Amino acid sequence: MTPVPTEIAIRSGRATLVAEAAGEGSPVVFLHAGVADRRMWRGQLDALARGRTGCRAIAYDRRGFGDTLHADERYSHVGDLLAVLNALAPRTPAILVGCSQGGRIAIDTELAHPARVRALLLVAPAISGAPEPTSLPPAIQAWVERVDDAEQASDIDRLNALEAHAWLDGPLEPEGRVGGPVRELFLAMNEIALRAEARGVETEPPDAWDRLHEIACPALVAWGDRDFPQVDANCRHLASRIPGARTHVMHGAAHLPNLEQPAAFDRMLLDFCASAR
Repeated sequence: MTPVPTEIAIRSGRATLVAEAAGEGSPVVFLHAGVADRRMWRGQLDALARGRTGCRAIAYDRRGFGDTLHADERYSHVGDLLAVLNALAPRTPAILVGCSQGGRIAIDTELAHPARVRALLLVAPAISGAPEPTSLPPAIQAWVERVDDAEQASDIDRLNALEAHAWLDGPLEPEGRVGGPVRELFLAMNEIALRAEARGVETEPPDAWDRLHEIACPALVAWGDRDFPQVDANCRHLASRIPGARTHVMHGAAHLPNLEQPAAFDRMLLDFCASAR
């Protein structure tokens, strides 16, 4: 039987971060995308615990996502991750698995606190300081304009649907390409983030874009070929700048490949964790 994840409350400043952990052994911390929460990683927590990998799989909700609320204070996402590591993995460097904005936090943490990080699995990661694209394909520009209109109208339901199209289906793919329970989960997770009361002020980390060559731990950069073209370009740049980094393109997937292709993603994850340990 797969162990049932244990829910844990972790204090970071005035916030209470809600986390869950499964398995025993070396820590593997999962950092969710900005359109999701810790539930996007449930399958991977199960895979690590079920596989008897000698890993303790940990996922948590950032402020304003899932079960974690914002708090009235200055904070940093790196600081919150350190609070999780101090609570659940105080003596052992962790493998960080980060998707999108979660990947940005993983990169920023490695650059600021390299002794706390054993390895990085970066899934379509954002990168602090990355340049904005100078031009967009017409279909993506039209999507951006529809998003702007929905935000100005405070139409959360429409905004959620637009973000599901871009980040789940892929911005150049037909809307609704990914359906069923995966789409229902995306819409449920993202709605919480879109409706969360905005409180507190984030302290931005130093830009990582020009410091990627300083990352010294093992790294794997993975992304789907149906993602935004800029994500593809940034991932290739990232992999070229991190010494020894490997790449893995997941064909037929968009921005959240672990939800679209869980079996293939789990194989990649298990292999990476085994090699990193």
